[in-house]
Amino acid sequence: MGSKGPAFFVTEMKATTLEQKLASLIRPVVEDLGFSLCWVKVSGEGGGQTVQVTAENPATRRLGIDDCTAVSRAVSVVLDVEDPINGAYMLEVSSPGIDRMLCRPQDYKDFAGFEAKVELDSPLNGQRRFRGIIKGIENDEDILLTGDTEEHRLSFHDVRKAKLVLTDDLIKATSQQDGTTKEER
Repeated sequence: MGSKGPAFFVTEMKATTLEQKLASLIRPVVEDLGFSLCWVKVSGEGGGQTVQVTAENPATRRLGIDDCTAVSRAVSVVLDVEDPINGAYMLEVSSPGIDRMLCRPQDYKDFAGFEAKVELDSPLNGQRRFRGIIKGIENDEDILLTGDTEEHRLSFHDVRKAKLVLTDDLIKATSQQDGTTKEER
């Protein structure tokens, strides 16, 4: 599922220099805990910044509350020592959620068959936003997405953002994966 690699996945999703730097500091800490780093996002400015760290357990594609706490504590220590952020900030650690962002080539393999929304940096044949069923990804480069009438081949490196669409099929698959029913959630 989650793969370790030299490139940080959010880099392909237009991460800022600060987000890339934070990811390089945070990734080893998250992986030492047995998890995969999904993305790092910094919002706000100056002393009101928020650093959002999203990670998952590679086996479940989720992160429980206790795991979020463990990641938060470990990441806080590294950020306190390295001090990469000017001014005060708030650290938030979370699981990617059911209708998660798709940040890595592996995500398009793992979630093939599910519906997604994909937005490109530049229009492709006059269209910037696409919605359809993920068919997969070829060579970690070309995302295959089937829309209502046609199949689209989208370059992974041109993706501004991509996200799963919350559907009954996705909820059912997620519930089956963890053994819970919709009523138990």
